[in-house]
Amino acid sequence: MTAPLLTRRQFGKSMVGIVVAFTFAPALTWSAEAELPGDLGVAPRLEAWLAIAPDGTVTIFTGKVEIGQGVLTALAQIAAEELDVALPAIRMISGQTGLTPNEGFTSGSQSMEKGGAALRFACAEARHILLDQAATRLAVPVTTLKAADGVVTAADGRQLSYGELASSGLFHRDATAKVAPKPPAEYKIVGTSVPRRDIPAKVTGGASYVQDLRLPGMVFGRIVRPPGPGAVLTTVDMEAARRLPGILAVVRDGSFLGVVALREEQAIRGREALLRSAKWRETTTLPDEGRIHAWLQAQPDEVAMVSEKRSATAPVVRRLTATFTKRYTAHASLAPSCAVAEMSEGKLRVWSHTQGVYPLRASLATVLKLDPEDIVVAHVEGSGCYGHNGADDAALDAALLARAVPGRPVKLQWMRDDEAAWEPFGSAMVMQLSADLSADNGIVDWQHELWSNIHSSRPGRVGGVNLLAAEHLAVPFAAAQGQSGGEDRNAVPLYDFPNQKIIRHLIRKMPLRTSALRTLGAYGNVFALESFLDEVAEAAGVDPVAYRLRYLSDPRARAVIELAAGKANWRPGVKSDGVRGRGFGFAMYKNLACYVACVADVSVNRQSGQVSVTRVVAAADAGQIINPQGLEMQIEGGVIQSTSWTLLEAVRFDRARVTSRDWESYPILHFPAVPKVEVHLIDRPDEPSLGGGEASTGPAAAAIANAVSHALGRRVRHLPLDPGWIKGAVL
Repeated sequence: MTAPLLTRRQFGKSMVGIVVAFTFAPALTWSAEAELPGDLGVAPRLEAWLAIAPDGTVTIFTGKVEIGQGVLTALAQIAAEELDVALPAIRMISGQTGLTPNEGFTSGSQSMEKGGAALRFACAEARHILLDQAATRLAVPVTTLKAADGVVTAADGRQLSYGELASSGLFHRDATAKVAPKPPAEYKIVGTSVPRRDIPAKVTGGASYVQDLRLPGMVFGRIVRPPGPGAVLTTVDMEAARRLPGILAVVRDGSFLGVVALREEQAIRGREALLRSAKWRETTTLPDEGRIHAWLQAQPDEVAMVSEKRSATAPVVRRLTATFTKRYTAHASLAPSCAVAEMSEGKLRVWSHTQGVYPLRASLATVLKLDPEDIVVAHVEGSGCYGHNGADDAALDAALLARAVPGRPVKLQWMRDDEAAWEPFGSAMVMQLSADLSADNGIVDWQHELWSNIHSSRPGRVGGVNLLAAEHLAVPFAAAQGQSGGEDRNAVPLYDFPNQKIIRHLIRKMPLRTSALRTLGAYGNVFALESFLDEVAEAAGVDPVAYRLRYLSDPRARAVIELAAGKANWRPGVKSDGVRGRGFGFAMYKNLACYVACVADVSVNRQSGQVSVTRVVAAADAGQIINPQGLEMQIEGGVIQSTSWTLLEAVRFDRARVTSRDWESYPILHFPAVPKVEVHLIDRPDEPSLGGGEASTGPAAAAIANAVSHALGRRVRHLPLDPGWIKGAVL
């Protein structure tokens, strides 16, 4: 697999005069055009989003990247629909600095909301411009023209192709967003389940990932990480590694240590030699793993009132309280993080599975003391990730090694223990909830207080460098302060409680590095909120589905709950036999994205304490659906990953280091344990598309926890589920 890098000028020349004269610097930087839809304001020039070749091929440029969510297929559908071209005529170029718009990160389930909206309006306006051009050349009113399959046809049968019409500079203008996109009734491509573009190579063993990348003259690198946070390299026998066959370079800069070799197995042997001789000064500064939640609550914090609502209500007759916790969790990507870098004549080229090519470029420029314009970062999909794993860190590792072998592309792949111990984790969390009830068992006051580390410390932020190796250099770079906000995601209930108070305690001191893991704080908050609501419903003697509907005025929320309950044949009042249980969970991701409701069926092994999730029925409303099968895959994938988190996953550590460094010490769900998942969609073509990639993990976790509680007759409040605790609960 090769991945050529093109500049805008090189790309323009390849388009045979169509875009040769582009001047793109203004279009590729952040802009103040806040009134344009979605991300169109970050690159207002139409040519920043599309180009048409003489043969009619349409190239779409997007800053959003493929991380397994099918985004490039869906964006191609939007472009083909608005341009009236056949889907195979769409070529997608995504995530390359200097070539695609700077849309920041592909994160937050916003690709359709922002990137899709930008493309929809850009392509609608481009089609309008093409029709105007055709009307001028054919000397007919534009209203008499029709466009189909990239060809404009006049009433008298004369035709002009888009390739003939798209003369140089035609799209060299700012978007106005004044051309209305097609009404949904005219859709032919949007709303259909077209095959995803990224799947064939993945299922046939083809070259899909940066791990598969092969470039001429490529060599291979490995790094040696400290044994734990705070450890400092004191001595190492670099000559022992240099003497090994195939070794091209051994690199040490402070506590950063790595090796470059002609072949991959030679690089691994070089790493092993360095590991054997390296001596480290370690620290024992990590908290006691068994008391991590108490540790969080005892740390200095930043307290914020996230939401408060007050009104007169009926008298309170009783109060219910509960505390919920989750452990640190890992991305646990199937393939360890990887990057390829080449340094030549002071210029750096990087291929990375980063979710933000421009922010990564900025951080690399700072560490390497290069002009950002001398760095090109191109996205190549990685094998397994949904959030900020080690992709960006591996890119800096590769660049640091590439400096030692100028002109040679260096493929740097982490080993499994590197990934398990050093990727950024999803934060541990504590959630304390209370509900005041009236005499008629109504909720008159709801309170949710949470403690969490930061949930976003991606690279590219002002004030520091959030790349791992930057902290290990002889002259280290301090990390930038992470972005807060994800900690309280979905802590504010969508339910209509008359009084509520949501308080966030942000702990910036992090014993382990934390950042964005799929859903950020929403997984923990939805688990806690929906579990506690079940507790309250049980105390009130009311069916939990009926109790939810009692407090929901949003018709779309009610619709997904009713659909999930109906498809799962939910029956109020069914008692458990002590082994099988059924539970419900609901959320609207971020309270502004996709709605999802889940019903989970579980069975509990009373002897081992193990839980099996046998079936999950999910209903989802993501507004206008671009690719139904793609959305189903996202909901299903979220349910499966949530099942793994909820049943199994927790980062283990002692006072000095992470100890869960392989699949045995950090187990994930195996194929035989995957539940049967049914997904039912509500399509709303007249509504904006809502992000669905992260929407099902929280509701699935809550449904599973509520199902286990139903089976046991005792409430589950801590994740992941502990078989020892379950065995005690059933005795």
